[in-house]
Amino acid sequence: MRRGGWLTLGLVVVGTLAAGTAGAADKTKVDRATQQVQQGGRQMGQGQVGEGVKETAKGIGNTIVEGAKFSGQTIKEFFSGKK
Repeated sequence: MRRGGWLTLGLVVVGTLAAGTAGAADKTKVDRATQQVQQGGRQMGQGQVGEGVKETAKGIGNTIVEGAKFSGQTIKEFFSGKK
C-alpha cells in the first residue's frame, strides 16, 4: 500500500508539472486532464486501485497531449506577434 501511495504522488506531481508549463491563457483542457489524474489518485486511495491506475494513466496522457497543444499554440502566438 505504501508503494502505491508514492506512485500516486509521483503521477500527480508529473501531471501538475505538465499542466504548469502550459501558461496562463485558456488552459481549461489541461486543467480538466490534471483533474482526471487527481481523480485517479483519489480512487486508488479509496482502494479502487485498478480503476485508479487506469484513470491516472489516461489523465497523464491527456495532460501531456493537451499541454503540448497549448504550448504549441502559445509559441505560435509568440512568434507571430499576437498577444
